[in-house]
Amino acid sequence: MINTASKYLNRELSWLEFNQRVLDEARDESIPLLERLKFLAITASNLDEFSMVRVGGLQMLSEQGDTKTDPAGMTPDQQLERISNRTHQMTIDQYTCLLAELDPGLKDAGIKRVHPADLGDRQMQFLESLFDDELHSVLTPMSVASDDDFPLLFNRTLNVCVQLKPAPGADEQPRFAVIPFGRSANRLITLPSDGGYDYILLEEAVAIFIERFFPGEPVVECVPFRITRNADLSVREDQASDLLAQMVEALDARRVGDCVRLEISDRVTTNMRKFLQMALDVQDQSVYAVPGPLDLSAFFQITNLQGFDELKYKPWPPKPPATIDPALSMFEVIANDDVLLYHPYDSFDPVVRLIEEAADDPDVLAIKQTLYRTTKNSPVVKALMKAAQNGKYVSVIVELKARFDEQQNIEQAKALEKAGGQVIYGVRGLKTHSKICVIVRREPQGIQRYVHFGTGNYNESTARLYSDASYMTCDEELGADAISFFNAVTGFSQPQRLRKLEAAPIGLREKLLEMIETETHRKRQGQNAAIMAKFNSLVDSKIIDALYEASQAGVPIKLNVRGICCLRPAVPGLSDNIEVISIIDRFLEHSRIFYFFHGGDELVFISSADWMPRNLDRRVELLIPIENRSCAGRLISILELYFNDTVKARRLLADGSYEPVQSKRNQAPVRSQEALYRQTLETVKQADQSRRTMFEPHHAPSNQN
Repeated sequence: MINTASKYLNRELSWLEFNQRVLDEARDESIPLLERLKFLAITASNLDEFSMVRVGGLQMLSEQGDTKTDPAGMTPDQQLERISNRTHQMTIDQYTCLLAELDPGLKDAGIKRVHPADLGDRQMQFLESLFDDELHSVLTPMSVASDDDFPLLFNRTLNVCVQLKPAPGADEQPRFAVIPFGRSANRLITLPSDGGYDYILLEEAVAIFIERFFPGEPVVECVPFRITRNADLSVREDQASDLLAQMVEALDARRVGDCVRLEISDRVTTNMRKFLQMALDVQDQSVYAVPGPLDLSAFFQITNLQGFDELKYKPWPPKPPATIDPALSMFEVIANDDVLLYHPYDSFDPVVRLIEEAADDPDVLAIKQTLYRTTKNSPVVKALMKAAQNGKYVSVIVELKARFDEQQNIEQAKALEKAGGQVIYGVRGLKTHSKICVIVRREPQGIQRYVHFGTGNYNESTARLYSDASYMTCDEELGADAISFFNAVTGFSQPQRLRKLEAAPIGLREKLLEMIETETHRKRQGQNAAIMAKFNSLVDSKIIDALYEASQAGVPIKLNVRGICCLRPAVPGLSDNIEVISIIDRFLEHSRIFYFFHGGDELVFISSADWMPRNLDRRVELLIPIENRSCAGRLISILELYFNDTVKARRLLADGSYEPVQSKRNQAPVRSQEALYRQTLETVKQADQSRRTMFEPHHAPSNQN
């Protein structure tokens, strides 16, 4: 009998293994140097969010004395200990990657981080002028007489702690001061150079001239530090009309949350470390003394340097989809046939164009849309504002609780309201994570509804970096479902039974379980069965148990899980028939695609939802059937290609670790993302050739008589 706790992997440790796979890309010598630096910066940014949300939440449970165990059988305290051990090791690996691998390689390639001792005369003169003209005036030292006197420091900002020599007759009591850098400080200072790109870190430049902040006071020590605060927001939603005000209050609270991590230079003395720990109320396991620059996410700035193309990936620009005739309007295209796009290989432009055309089209009556994460100057938001100004009925669900995008969403919601749109600030008690746009258009045959469903956000920037699916259709039943879905969400009414769609938190989990159980039943009846699925995270224990049961019945199950996976594959008697892979490559794998053999009548779905309790129980999500056989066939081939990857795929083992997927003998290596891009290029090439052929003049055959 298998122990219940041993059936599941711990959620937090599984996430850390995902971040390790990202770090492995930073250490991969076959990847261009600036791309490796970008992966390293991503691991640092990921750890920031993990610390703020997951560690912050566990620390709150620990402080409350909570001893409940997670499905893997671990209490909050046990999880915090394991997380601390794993994260400290990961931090060591991060700095080994930067200092021993990336810094030397970048220096040889002409990108040099200059240390104070290596500054040339011209560079020192430049820094001195910069300090006198700007830094000395902008930065403000703040003396700290006691712990209670410690200044309020913003989350994830860099600071310098300075120890001054004790004042005469002060019983040798150390004196401290803090210099906050703030959010707008330019962390990387470009230096004069005779070639290539030289830069110095802001904290090192400040340290050179630190005594000028304290004239007449000998400086004993000057050390940079950085704090990460608990950002596990709690928003009271007992009054939906007050949600906007509640979110603003919560954002303010995030800025002053408890410190859950202290990063500091390993040059720090014991005296200063104790002072900072006491002032910030940080335990030893939450202190990270590092041998290099703090906040590795700041190196994103370098990865976009111009003139170093040989240190970057060769561009893979998105291509105009072969299925879309640029001479036709998007309404004509969709009316002719359903459209499936797979970003970033297929351009996101048709999605934007659909909404922009709707804004100007006199026959369009209404646009209903969800917005979760968008860009600052989003063309989608601009099109919605224009549509409202043109007198169309525009109704938008703006999710204020999209973590770390809350402030931008608040601003965009206000702009939409000002333009005349109807804005719904999310749903009380839930997070609206579905990606849907419905356009209602008057046509000669009557009212027609055009619908866009997506697995990713209405964000043209991330659509160039994330793999996601878009499905555009004017299917009558899907259109009716889409309107019913919107009305149920915006009107807080009891949702009616949908014809084809399934929505969380009502129905989606049950549909997934039903599909898994159907495959199990068919296999037990001696029929063929199979499950393939691709998503970001697998945490839900009910789904996992159903997959275990299907495996025990003999159903072959292939799962492509980019991040967290709490299922243990390849356990004898439990999950022998389950294979789990994860792919980390130049594009972030973000699409959710589900396939069920279903007795040969293959069923294919796309979704906004991962298989996690939060998605299935606490979010508004959608599951969309792809019944168009051409579109479904393309999604099946995409799934199969991922499972053939032998370059970037990693296989999950029963103990929670991962191993590279090896090519079979005499099999050429397969890199799924590269193969998808090449397929897109070939399809576009064939479509262009076909269109050119259509317009070539046709000559009658010559008369030989």
